[in-house]
Order: sequence, then C-alpha cells, then structure tokens
Amino acid sequence: MTVKIPKQFDSKFRFILVAAERAKQLQHGAPPRIKTQSRKPATIAVEEVEQNLVPFVILKPGKRKEK
Repeated sequence: MTVKIPKQFDSKFRFILVAAERAKQLQHGAPPRIKTQSRKPATIAVEEVEQNLVPFVILKPGKRKEK
C-alpha cells in the first residue's frame, strides 16, 4: 500500500496520529466516510485521511480547548 500524505500535514507522524485516531473511531462503530472493499479500520482510516475527509486541528502549545 502506497500512502500519499496530503500537503496540510507537516509530518508523516501527524498523518499517522490522525489516521490512528480515526481507526479507533471506526472500531467503536463510527460509519466509514468512503465506500471501500476493505474491512480493516486502519486501511479505511488511511484512505479517508488521504482524501481529506477527516478534519483535525493543530493546537498551539499552552492553549487548550475549553469544554
């Protein structure tokens, strides 16, 4: 599997973090955002992130989101 990292990611590490979090969501029952033949949550998550279907925010150090 060849992975194409979108330009909005500043590193491969961040891409993997986002895909891993999305895979967890899929494992816990979240519906896939794409149609694919794969049943593996990790593969589906990587494909979704590649297609920019998983939103994410990079927080600045020292700033936390308030609930």
